[in-house]
Amino acid sequence: MPYLERDAAKIYFEDNGAADDTRTAILWTHGYGATSEMWRGQVAAFGDMFRMVRWDVRGHGRSEVRDDMACFSGEHVIADMLALLDHLGLDRVILAGHSLGGFMSLRFHSFYPERVIGLILQGSGPGFRKAEAREKWNAVACAKADRLEAERLDALGGGAEARMCTHLSAKGLANAARGILTHTDSRVIESLADITVPTVIIVGAEDSNFLGAAEYMEKKIAGATRVVIADAHHGCNVDQPEAVNHALAAYLAAF
Repeated sequence: MPYLERDAAKIYFEDNGAADDTRTAILWTHGYGATSEMWRGQVAAFGDMFRMVRWDVRGHGRSEVRDDMACFSGEHVIADMLALLDHLGLDRVILAGHSLGGFMSLRFHSFYPERVIGLILQGSGPGFRKAEAREKWNAVACAKADRLEAERLDALGGGAEARMCTHLSAKGLANAARGILTHTDSRVIESLADITVPTVIIVGAEDSNFLGAAEYMEKKIAGATRVVIADAHHGCNVDQPEAVNHALAAYLAAF
């Protein structure tokens, strides 16, 4: 199986391309509690036209990371994304992310805008401007970690996108909740006005936690398009794959 080895970690990824592949590449990043498997419907739908790279974030799926909180942070995730692109020789890509993966895609763009030609954000938010709001979010993330350590994988829960995925350990997910899911600053929300690449924001009509965030990002990102998917919850590409793929096809037609 393909792994990128770095910083006491083996990062699992899949790539349908080759060294001489000239197709536009998309880096797919899943949400918390899911894995790269959640994107298999999009790989099947668009894999002939685009180079599709998907990966398992630290603590998730088949990625292997030492049980050490020093190995888990948002900075590690951004570094993993950059290292993966460099490893595959991909200079500029479309970033596609769900939930936590969308937030990390936005954060990556804030550090390395020259590496990004487009953004696909599904069920995502830009974080919080105020420290009090971040503290409230972080308390929920840490409580999730506590439940995973006490009840193991039975405590994971999540939507359709999480239920279709498997993980090596509950401890890895707990570490990811404490070190990656938590927010440390307002960098992402403050960077939205700087985004100039084509952006599509996809959200399920029943995803009440992220409907407001999707509308906010549409207003703040110049030229962004927001698509609300009927009869869909958080993992709307799994709930309503045809509708999401239709929205993606319209967006990707420009590349």
